Amino acid sequence: MDRLLSFPNPVNEKAARVVAGVVLLTVLGILFTGAYWLLIPLAYGFWARVVTGPTLSPLGWTAQNVVAPRLGEKKPVPGPPKRFAQGMGAAMATLALITWLMSASDTATNVVLALLVVAAGLESIFGYCLGCKVFGLLMRAGVVPPRVCAECADVTPRLQAAEPRASR
Repeated sequence: MDRLLSFPNPVNEKAARVVAGVVLLTVLGILFTGAYWLLIPLAYGFWARVVTGPTLSPLGWTAQNVVAPRLGEKKPVPGPPKRFAQGMGAAMATLALITWLMSASDTATNVVLALLVVAAGLESIFGYCLGCKVFGLLMRAGVVPPRVCAECADVTPRLQAAEPRASR
């Protein structure tokens, strides 16, 4: 049961970007077609990834086990910021679903979906994770304790690994 309710650490950034790309396409599809019912599987997918990583998310599982391995060598990144980012996505997708179900106007839903387009677009296209950046800010502010992500709290090993070999 513990394994089922765990989030991977590290996460393959390539798989995360694939997931973000499908989220981006789904949200754009909702906005352009008005197929708001797609908010149901979208919200489910985010919540499944927050709670179990890729285990109960068909998209997460496919991205990790089928697509990302075909994109070359893994690119490991810390898991806790990615889980936080999935949580932000879950909150936004759930808010969009609620506003759609309770509203006579789609405007509020579309505003939330536009925010998801920005976040998913930045992650999938540029590898810039807004949720990860917010997580980092919360760590620096002391809201998230260093024990949550030791690698995030001390980036020295990553910086040293990124240095060109000649300067070592």
